[in-house]
Amino acid sequence: MRFKNKSRNPTTICCYPGRRCSFSVLLWSLVGCLLLLNLYCFIFEKNAPHGGAHLRINQHQHFRELEEVEEDNIQMPPPRKRSARAAKRKPKRPTTLIEEFLDESSQLRHVFFPGQRTAIDPRWSSNDTYYYYPGRMWLDTEGNPIQAHGGGILHDHRTKMYYWYGEYKDGPTYHAHKNGAARVDVIGVGCYSSKDLWTWKNEGIVLAAEEHNKTHDLYKLNVLERPKVIYNEKTGKYVMWMHIDDTNYTKASTGVAISDLPTGPFNYLYSKRPHGYESRDMALFKDDDGVAYLVYSSEDNSELHIGPLNEEYMDVTQSMRRILVGQHREAPALFKHEGTYYMITSGCTGWAPNEALAHAAESIMGPWETIGNPCIGGNKVFRETTFFAQSTFVLPLPELHGSFIFMADRWNPADLKDSRYVWLPLRVSGPVDQPLEYNFGFPLWSRVSVYWHKRWRLPYRWQEIN
Repeated sequence: MRFKNKSRNPTTICCYPGRRCSFSVLLWSLVGCLLLLNLYCFIFEKNAPHGGAHLRINQHQHFRELEEVEEDNIQMPPPRKRSARAAKRKPKRPTTLIEEFLDESSQLRHVFFPGQRTAIDPRWSSNDTYYYYPGRMWLDTEGNPIQAHGGGILHDHRTKMYYWYGEYKDGPTYHAHKNGAARVDVIGVGCYSSKDLWTWKNEGIVLAAEEHNKTHDLYKLNVLERPKVIYNEKTGKYVMWMHIDDTNYTKASTGVAISDLPTGPFNYLYSKRPHGYESRDMALFKDDDGVAYLVYSSEDNSELHIGPLNEEYMDVTQSMRRILVGQHREAPALFKHEGTYYMITSGCTGWAPNEALAHAAESIMGPWETIGNPCIGGNKVFRETTFFAQSTFVLPLPELHGSFIFMADRWNPADLKDSRYVWLPLRVSGPVDQPLEYNFGFPLWSRVSVYWHKRWRLPYRWQEIN
């Protein structure tokens, strides 16, 4: 636009070739747009579910509190006493916080894995009701520790319930061989139901291990990890996908099971290497149009593959894209906000925690760009270890715009059944941290932020709405 400003003429703007419109016309146009926007907001609030407007008002104040950066410093314990001879022979370097985390005899063990006395217990009403305490033991409605590791959540619109599926690891931890990773024999997939995302009822093992048939994928000495469940409206089936492997992690496949009910039992169908490639850590994502996608770590975890499932959700199609090639990422957790696809992944360091990264894409098939570490708060070590946890799922909260729950596992390789859950608020807002590859350094997407809190909750009215 070209401006003219002469002392004897009013300011004018060239709107079209050969025409002029006064500044007052432009001003009144803006006023009209604002009036239309207010009218839209009024209609939207009028048609919102009961309590929706009140929730949005309270939401701003509540999430301002959650977005406050909460620092958390852990004091390192004094070095253990060594004999003078041992110290002279080989001076001991200071231990790191990660080493203390992995050391089952560490004096800081109670910091990372608090005892049952501080457990989240829904059986007793108190001032802590509906509060999440990341890293604490979490009990179900029967008073037993929840066993849903590496899991995900399905919100079932038919029953209006949340179902939490995960690895049931309530068995002894051991090593299959000298250099093998810590493991628990396959017991099955556990399922828990809830209306409020805090009080969880144990629905039992919905997909059980095979005790005797050594050729079966679910034989107890094999591997079953990261189960995820989605519902298919066309077939009326609940479909579960999971990582299936042998003891040495050479099978590298996905398994599929189906059920008529969210609480099972699930009927195991088969396993395969999707698209002909090895598959380890995997996740499912169901888009707004009903198309479901499988994303999995492949090629020795050096890259991720992503592709749509067929209409029944029981197999992949021929379409597949390789993403984050050469970046060695695993534990993918996908979600969507305002038409943009986001994903959080972890590095590949076994049971040891590492730095999470967030990624974004305009199309779920890519290209995907890395937009930085999403972790905020705690301290530097907290942020570089994803709060001593690993991503497993991101749960949308539709009533809280731009808000999600980041779900992660704090693995305990010394006693895997005592691994803990780290649930934290996730927000999508603000500029990203680092330049992007495909848009000349100008951020197209918002920042993904996971905020550390020792204690936090969803808005009070969440329980009423759900």
